Amino acid sequence: MKVSIITSCFNREATIGEAIESVLAQDYPDIEYIIVDGASTDHSPEVIKQYEGRIAKIISEPDKGMYEGINKGIRAATGDIIGLLHSDDFLYSEDTITKMVKTFERTKAEFVYGNGLFVAPDDTGTVIRNWIGGRYSKWKVRHGWLPLHPTVYIKRECFDRYGLYDESYKIAADSDFLVRYLYETDIKVAYLNEYIVRMRMGGLSTDSKRRKKMWEEDVRMYRNHGFNPTLTKLQKMAWKVPQFITAKLKF
Repeated sequence: MKVSIITSCFNREATIGEAIESVLAQDYPDIEYIIVDGASTDHSPEVIKQYEGRIAKIISEPDKGMYEGINKGIRAATGDIIGLLHSDDFLYSEDTITKMVKTFERTKAEFVYGNGLFVAPDDTGTVIRNWIGGRYSKWKVRHGWLPLHPTVYIKRECFDRYGLYDESYKIAADSDFLVRYLYETDIKVAYLNEYIVRMRMGGLSTDSKRRKKMWEEDVRMYRNHGFNPTLTKLQKMAWKVPQFITAKLKF
C-alpha cells in the first residue's frame, strides 16, 4: 500500500527540516511525501528546496490557513492511506509507517490512530504530555475524547465518502473532522498502541494567545454536532489531565 504523508507549512524554517528528515528516514518503501507551503516569507522554501528531489510533490502558493493547505495536500494525494505530519513535529521512529501499514493490513481498518508525545520546543527529549490514545468508542467521543490528530492515518477513499476539513474553523477543524468521522459514521477503526509522533508544544492549539479562540471554536463545533457544547468542552479538557501526570511519572 502506498502511504501519502502531507505536511502543511508556513514560516517554519527552524523545524521543517527535521519534519522532512523524519519522513525520508522511514524504512517503508512506498511513501508519497507532499509538502504544501503557504508562500512562507522566511527561509522555509529554501530549506524545502534542499530536499526537492526526494519529495513527491511541493505545492507553494498563498492559502488562508493550515487546513486549506491540508485539504490541498489531500486532493493531490494518490496513496492508499493518508496521514499528516505538521511542520513542527517529527515521526517517532524509522519504522513508524511500517507499523502503521501492518496495522491496516492486519485489522482491515479504514482509520488507524496511535500514541504521541508533546515535547519541549527547545529540547525535544523533554516530554511534557504523554498522549496514550487508548481504545476507541463512540461513547468516549460523545464525552470529549478524541485521538491525537497527527497520529491518525485514514484510507484515501474515506475522504471522498466523508469529506475534508471544514476551513471555517481556524483551530478546531481537526476536532470537527475527528468527531464527524468517529461519531457520525461507522468507519472501521483500529488502535495502534505505539508512539507515532513527537510534537513540539506551542502549536495552534497550545499557544496561550489562541486558547480563547479555541474555546469558542470548540463550543461552536460541539453545538453543530448536537452535543452539550460547554460540558463536552470541559470533558475534552479533563481527558488531558492524565497526559501531564504520566509524562512526569514515566519520562
